[in-house]
Amino acid sequence: MRTKYAAIFVAMLLFTTTIIAQQSDTDKRESFSFGGKLGVNSSNTYASSGQDFISDSKAGIAFGIFGGIPFGTYIGFQPELMISQKGFIGSGTLLGNPYLLKRTTTFLEIPFLVQIKPIEFMTILIGPQYSYLMHEKNKFTFGDNSAEQQFEFNKEIARRSILGFVMGVDINISHIIITGRFGFDVQNNNGDSNSITPRYKNHWIQLGVGYKL
Repeated sequence: MRTKYAAIFVAMLLFTTTIIAQQSDTDKRESFSFGGKLGVNSSNTYASSGQDFISDSKAGIAFGIFGGIPFGTYIGFQPELMISQKGFIGSGTLLGNPYLLKRTTTFLEIPFLVQIKPIEFMTILIGPQYSYLMHEKNKFTFGDNSAEQQFEFNKEIARRSILGFVMGVDINISHIIITGRFGFDVQNNNGDSNSITPRYKNHWIQLGVGYKL
């Protein structure tokens, strides 16, 4: 699924580049900006600490606001405030028994992104991201003892504050933005290193559109 989203974004990039190359507009790279955006995530997990764990990607929504602070023509700073859904559909073996786990997580995310603006209609973004876990929903099936294991699983200590890294590209068409992101966590989901449930890190692709003033 990530390959499919990447192909769609590349096609959109080529199309918009062709259109904008034919336009003459005022260069706005040295202007302050503010706006909002809406998109979709395709998220999954990695680095499950060597456990017998297989996961598939899961879709979620993402929306929020952003600002652009220029430091000259080619460099700037772009803080964002986003609500973002992530998760996965996982299966594996726990204590010798098979299980199925469907997880949906909702994060408040604050990326701190450096803007690199080589040309007026393209912005390359890269930087760290702070994520705060607001809500988590799990559907956990574990053999014949699912009720007991569900209770134990819900008692696991989740890491609410997670540090990650984000990179992406914004295509600017006047006030409209077509945006693509790739991001990954650098910390596991659980704060307790003795946890018996799968310890993982999120990674995701995000595609969206926005409007800036």
